[in-house]
Amino acid sequence: MNELSPTASLIAAAVKVLAVFTALMVAIMYATWAERRISAFIQDRLGPNRVGPFGLLQPIADGLKNIIKEETNPATASRFFFVMGPMLSIMPALVTFAVIPFAAPLPTPWGTVDMIVADLPVGVLYILAIGSLGVYGIFLGGWSSNNKYALLGGLRASAQMVSYEVGLGLSLIPVMMLAGNVTLTRMVADQQLGLWYVLPLSLGFLLFLISAFAETNRLPFDMPEAESELVTGYHTEYSSMKFSMFFIAEYAHVITASALMATLFLGGWDIPFWTGDNFIPYEGGLISGFTAAGEPIAAQLSIWTTLLTLGAFMLKTTFFVVLYIWVRWTLPRFRYDQVMHLGWKVMLPTALAYVMLVGGTILVLDQLGVSAGPGFGLALTAVSLVATGMFALYLDRGRIITGAAPAGRAARAAPAAHP
Repeated sequence: MNELSPTASLIAAAVKVLAVFTALMVAIMYATWAERRISAFIQDRLGPNRVGPFGLLQPIADGLKNIIKEETNPATASRFFFVMGPMLSIMPALVTFAVIPFAAPLPTPWGTVDMIVADLPVGVLYILAIGSLGVYGIFLGGWSSNNKYALLGGLRASAQMVSYEVGLGLSLIPVMMLAGNVTLTRMVADQQLGLWYVLPLSLGFLLFLISAFAETNRLPFDMPEAESELVTGYHTEYSSMKFSMFFIAEYAHVITASALMATLFLGGWDIPFWTGDNFIPYEGGLISGFTAAGEPIAAQLSIWTTLLTLGAFMLKTTFFVVLYIWVRWTLPRFRYDQVMHLGWKVMLPTALAYVMLVGGTILVLDQLGVSAGPGFGLALTAVSLVATGMFALYLDRGRIITGAAPAGRAARAAPAAHP
C-alpha cells in the first residue's frame, strides 16, 4: 500500500471532510422526503408530489421557506443560550460521522486514501463521548426559552438520554470484547474474516437498536416533543432556521446511528459472500489474507471495489433509516413512566447480564481450546440467540408471541365476580 505524502494527506483530508459533510447534508434533506413518502404509503396517501418529479425538490422548497420566514425572539428568553441550543444540538451528530469507515480504501496515483475522515484508535469511545453531548443542545433550548412547556421537554430529554446512554454503552461492551479493540476499521476487518456481529451478538444488537431509538428522540421515545402534553416541547419558542436546525440534528442523529449500527453489527462496507473486498490492516499496510505458509498476501485495490463497498454501506445504512421511519409511523408513543421503566429496570440489568454472559462464554470457549473462527462464532451465536429469545419472551408477557386468543379463553373461563 503506497503511503500518501504529507501534502497529499492534507489535501485528501480536506476533500474527505467536504465530501462527507456535503453528502450527509444531502442525505438529511432526502431523509425528510423519504419520511413523508413512506408515511404517506403507510397511511394510503400521496405525500409530497408537487415540487419536482415525485416531489424530489420538496426539501429544497422547505429549506428556502424556513430561511425566508420571519424569526421570532422571545423577549424573556436568555438570548445567548437560546441561539446556542440548536447549534449544540446539530454539531455532535455531524462530527460523530468522522470516525465511521464508509468504503474500502481508494487507490490513487499519489497513494492509497482511507475512506474515513479520521481513523481514530478510540473510535467507539469517541462516538460515545461526542454523541452524548447532543442532550446539552436540547436542554439548553428548552431552558433558555423561559417557557414551562419547553423546560419540561428539555428535562424529559435529559432524563431519557441519560437513562438510555447507559444501556447504549453497555450494549457495546460485548462488541469490544469480541473485537478486542475499539477501532471501527479493525471491527469491520474482523467481521470480514468471520461472522457479522449481528449473529454472535444478537441481543447486544437489539439493546443497541432500542437505545438508539431513544437517543434520537424518535417514536416511540419522542417524549421531549410530545405535542399532546407539551404543546410541542423543547422547541416551542423557536421559529425559522433555528427551529429547522433541531430537526436537521434529529435526522443527522438518525443517519449517524444507522451508519454506526451498519458498521458495528452488519460488517460496515463489507459485501457478503464476496472475498474481493476483504482488506485486513497488517503492519502498516493492507493484505487480503495469508498463504498456506502464513505469508501475507498483498491487497489488490481498485476504484470499482471502493465504489461497490460504498454502495453496500449506503444500502445497509438506508435499511436502518427506513426502519426508523417505519417504526415511527407504526408504534404509538410510550408513557413517560414506561420509558423510564424500560431504561432503568429492563435495559440496564439486561445489558449487564449480557456482558457477563458473553464474557463467560468467551472464557469457556478459550478454556475448551476453541480458537477464533466459524466454530467460535457459531457457539456464541447459539448462546446469544437463546438469550435474545428469553429477552423477547420477557418483554412480550404473553401479548404478541402467545397471542390474544389464550388470554381471551382464560378470561371467559374465569368465574364471574359477584358483588
